[in-house]
Amino acid sequence: MRQYTSKNDEQELSLQKEYMRKAASYVDGLAEQLGRRPLCCVTTFGCQMNARDSEKLAGILMQIGYEPAENEADADFVIYNTCTVRDNANQRVYGRLGFLNSIKKKKPHLKIALCGCMMQEAAVIEKIKKSYRFVDLIFGTHNIFKFAQLLVTMFENTDMTVDIWQETDQIVEELPVNRKYPYKSGINIMFGCNNFCSYCIVPYVRGRERSRDPKEIIQEIERLVADGVVEVMLLGQNVNSYGKNLDVPVTFAQLLREVERIEGLRRIRFMTSHPKDLSDELIEVMRDSAKICRHLHLPVQAGSDRILQAMNRRYTKAQYLQLVDKIRTAMPDIAITTDIIVGFPGETLEDVEETIDVVRRVQYDNAYTFIYSKRTGTPAAAMQNQVPEEVVRQGFDKLLKAVQDTAKERAALLQGKVLEALVEEVNEQDGTLMTGRLSNNMLVHFPASQNRIGQLVKVSLDTCHGFYYTGHVVD
Repeated sequence: MRQYTSKNDEQELSLQKEYMRKAASYVDGLAEQLGRRPLCCVTTFGCQMNARDSEKLAGILMQIGYEPAENEADADFVIYNTCTVRDNANQRVYGRLGFLNSIKKKKPHLKIALCGCMMQEAAVIEKIKKSYRFVDLIFGTHNIFKFAQLLVTMFENTDMTVDIWQETDQIVEELPVNRKYPYKSGINIMFGCNNFCSYCIVPYVRGRERSRDPKEIIQEIERLVADGVVEVMLLGQNVNSYGKNLDVPVTFAQLLREVERIEGLRRIRFMTSHPKDLSDELIEVMRDSAKICRHLHLPVQAGSDRILQAMNRRYTKAQYLQLVDKIRTAMPDIAITTDIIVGFPGETLEDVEETIDVVRRVQYDNAYTFIYSKRTGTPAAAMQNQVPEEVVRQGFDKLLKAVQDTAKERAALLQGKVLEALVEEVNEQDGTLMTGRLSNNMLVHFPASQNRIGQLVKVSLDTCHGFYYTGHVVD
């Protein structure tokens, strides 16, 4: 196994910077033609890894001379960073492309680009080539670091540019980034997934696991902290398997210990954790840490052993519950959230009852519940016993009620407590309130001035509203 940093990657970084300079000359030419700086709009579909990738795309676009647009209709360059975990994500992209086509007819200089997981599917590419020929640039998940080079190719050609890689071992990270928040940031610590859950398209579109060098991760976080970041989220499809493929293996727990030593960093989050790889060492590091947030996202997906086996999750209901007991014993105040799929092929209402039993026993602080989405190319898509929609809906509604009931009970336990919140933004519904996030990931709204944004403050949790609190700052 090689360690995923090399002179080749450094040479690639230098090459991409040269392409940025070349792309900037084309953007300057467009600015002269328009009589203003051209505008760009980056729209993200999907997970937090996609959100982090979009910050890189936006960073490169700013570097070469674009300015951000308020919306797609105003932009001169639009890029969709797509998701393909569920079919409705694909349909949303197709719907938005129809809207962009009408804009491009009025604004022929508009450039449209598509990237991300959806673009790794051959059937999608063929459909776009056939039905959406006005798209200018298409690339996938493996060559995002070549964005500047692809932009130059796009500017120099009138035909659609398509550059899809099936795999790569390159990790080129030190490119410009335009962060959405000045006080917090996601950090990619690994890419890809080796688990091959039978319902999941991710290993096919993101590739096999590739871990970043720990020194590079630490250096990136140190730079972010120097730039005002107080909270980082370490990102990977399965962070618990971080480091296994490095020349010198490093565990995720060991990486967390190093991250915690960074001066000025106040909070550490991470996602996502696969239950089968969550170690006792990680539990100990979390228990003893003053910086790791008291929140763990631990996807269960189902509560029936039969369905878990068909999903290729590689744990049983009993093993999952035993793990939760171990976590809660070590950290009684931890918030546990999860993902649950309803309607997996062959699932019965009795199987859903097993999942509801897990919900009631674990007492999740929140759960993201999904109706199974058939993804072509996965083993589950070829299974014969697909569940009728009315049966799926019946099970889903019952599960959702159980999740909501238990989550509200958990939230109510904090009533009257004073906890630390990171002030994130002005409240969307009431401009006199700020919105803060607790260590357990729950939101709280409270009166405060905007200069508090990015600060950690003590907040009294006065009133529970089910899934969030209102309160006041305790100075």
